[in-house]
Amino acid sequence: MAKDSKLILDPLADNNPITIQVLGICSALAITAQLKASIVMTISVLFVMGIGNVVMSLIRNIIPSKIRIIVQLTVVAALVIIVDQVLKAFSYQLSKELGAFIGLIITNCIIMGRFEAFALGNGPWRSFLDGIGNALGYGVILIIVGFFRELLGSGTLLGYQILGDPIAKTGLYSLGYENNGFMLLAPMALIVVGIIIWVQRANNPALIEEN
Repeated sequence: MAKDSKLILDPLADNNPITIQVLGICSALAITAQLKASIVMTISVLFVMGIGNVVMSLIRNIIPSKIRIIVQLTVVAALVIIVDQVLKAFSYQLSKELGAFIGLIITNCIIMGRFEAFALGNGPWRSFLDGIGNALGYGVILIIVGFFRELLGSGTLLGYQILGDPIAKTGLYSLGYENNGFMLLAPMALIVVGIIIWVQRANNPALIEEN
């Protein structure tokens, strides 16, 4: 049980795929201007990594080594197509906003890395936990970045006005507050991720020595 729980908990902090392994940075920069997009991307990666790891674990002993990568890409592509079609069916506008980034889950280095490093050498249950743990670690950072970028950049969360009405000058806007448009630009996402890394390592000096 301790080993199983570690598969879930480690990627959330001490071995986070974004802040420690520095993987999956592109989507963290590109789709986190809105919290809703961050949450949807997190759910999508959770589905793909959880199911994908299980599938790769189940077929690991029958995959010829020469076509291992092709098989991995095929498995991920099939799962991503399912995600893409579900999004188009139930949230077409959001699927357009996420655009190519849903498709790019296919080549997400976190997913391919977990296939290679874990699923091909472990059973289905542990592979499932590993996939869920790493997807959650990835998603936590996306949601934190998306939260601050949307709140400070637009004054909203999930599309709802939180800081007041900037046109009617209510809430914080009545005190002279203005939205920070820079927060909606990709460079600010990189800065927010950098601040998260700084806070994480400041609270855990051992991470500095290990990395």
